Amino acid sequence: MGTGKRGLLTAAVTVVCAVTVLAAPGTAFAAPTPPPPPGTTASVTVVITDKELEAIREKLEKLYRAAAVATEEYNAAEEKARKQSAEIVRLAKKIVEGREKLDELKDRAGAAAAAQYRGGGLPPEARLMLSDDPQDFLDGAGRVRQGEHATKGLLGEKTRLQQDLEQYAKDADAQWKKLEAGRRAKATAQKKIEKQIEAAEKVESELEQEERERLVRLERQAAARAQASWLGSGVLDEIEGKATEQGKKAVAYATAQIGKPYQWGAEGPNTYDCSGLTSQAWISAGLSMPRTSQAQWEQLKRVAVEDMRPGDLIIYFADASHVGMYVGDGVMVHAPRPGRSVTLAGAGSMPILGVVRPDPAANRTVN
Repeated sequence: MGTGKRGLLTAAVTVVCAVTVLAAPGTAFAAPTPPPPPGTTASVTVVITDKELEAIREKLEKLYRAAAVATEEYNAAEEKARKQSAEIVRLAKKIVEGREKLDELKDRAGAAAAAQYRGGGLPPEARLMLSDDPQDFLDGAGRVRQGEHATKGLLGEKTRLQQDLEQYAKDADAQWKKLEAGRRAKATAQKKIEKQIEAAEKVESELEQEERERLVRLERQAAARAQASWLGSGVLDEIEGKATEQGKKAVAYATAQIGKPYQWGAEGPNTYDCSGLTSQAWISAGLSMPRTSQAQWEQLKRVAVEDMRPGDLIIYFADASHVGMYVGDGVMVHAPRPGRSVTLAGAGSMPILGVVRPDPAANRTVN
């Protein structure tokens, strides 16, 4: 790895640590070599220490976390767009049906008005005088009054329907504006995602294969330390919940996806992001589910960590930007981040915000 690469890594580490850690004591370099003879090319070997690599790991974690936050923003905008599109379709159908009904009412009102006009040429007194039977006149007058009431009813219905159509049109216009705003939000979130992932991939691409392998080991060690600390609290001793039938189905679905790649915005069946995996797992078990990790945190029933059972969702980080599904024995399944696949991990390997339960009504547990 040459000096140009060295500069890139120094810059990346400086962002994380706010100091040039590559110049810190303990930095390991290969022994200097004498100037090469004329006509030969110098070869410089740079060794990245574990301290430097840890700083790079922290930098990558921040970049991928930022991408995860933007991914959930994108997912939320996508979910809103789906609902708004469905509402626009519903309103469009209402407008079409209303216009057809309005045309029918116009025809009926016109026919009623014409009939009333044809039968109402003489005043009631004249008709009474011309009638041989007063009862016939009274019957006829009653029919005229009924016709007048019917016509007024048709006109009233027509007016109300016209008002409804105007409201439908206003509602549809409002939904269109929201849909356009949602599309802009999606585009903004997508740019954020792509920017963060591109930056992370650039940092990783500057590493040699051996260094990337060491980086993975450092990731695992950091997760293991967090898990050990979580287990050390004794929380697992208190977790005794058993999965419900629906919970078993959700866990079976989620664990069957192990090995499939992470893809932001994906809901399967071949790729997933974190909330795409958990929502689809519970949908497969017969429950509707919020799409994003934030919505899952906000809308689902919260339970204490010590009360969680397989199938419950563990929400991570203060901004609820990541989610995994508890499978039992202190382990959860999740879609971690770009460049990784759906996998099992320690439930305490990341900072836990809380636990939510998709099936709170199913209180009966099974063995």
